[in-house]
Amino acid sequence: MTPARGRLVALEGVDGSGKSTQAKILAESLGALLTFEPGATGLGRALRRLLLDPTSDAALDVRAEVLLMCADRAQHVARVVAPALGAGRLVVTDRFSGSTLAYQGYGRGLVVAELRQLTAWASAGVEADLTVVIDVPPKVARRRLERAAADRLERLDEHFFSRVRDGYLALAAEDPDHWTVVDGDDDVEAVAAAVRVTVERHLGVAPQGGLQERCR
Repeated sequence: MTPARGRLVALEGVDGSGKSTQAKILAESLGALLTFEPGATGLGRALRRLLLDPTSDAALDVRAEVLLMCADRAQHVARVVAPALGAGRLVVTDRFSGSTLAYQGYGRGLVVAELRQLTAWASAGVEADLTVVIDVPPKVARRRLERAAADRLERLDEHFFSRVRDGYLALAAEDPDHWTVVDGDDDVEAVAAAVRVTVERHLGVAPQGGLQERCR
């Protein structure tokens, strides 16, 4: 018998929100496959360097930025996400399509409706069953980042990240059946408990135990 399609949970938030830590904790608690964007595939690693390396072209056109992000997503879905979902796996991803809408749409000022079409095409129609936004004020997020080690996007100003945060909150308000917001301005354990509760409530999944498997 063909296994039922697995579920996809995306963790989103501004840089410094703690979403990567929460994605790891969630995947471990649910026995899920843990993956991430950009850079989860061989091609993705090359694209990640172009997108995030602070020594790369600072004048990278925003449309080129979007297309590189979508190229990473297309490969990520084809090689990691879709096969796992097809095998009935629960998948937790650190960033997915919501990042494009929030960062390049609300943050960069591109048309969100056009980005929805582009990212839907890049992901071959694969959408997150639930997107969890780890929400923190931009000032808190910026304090958490090490400025010296910041990548090309992390070095953008606080006004940019305020727009990104507003974008995430707007996206969540538009689609409460598939998006939820968790306050990330608390200790790691408290945030993790809140994330786990909201995922279990929305998707009806329970912890499976065992260690998470991280894609390579």
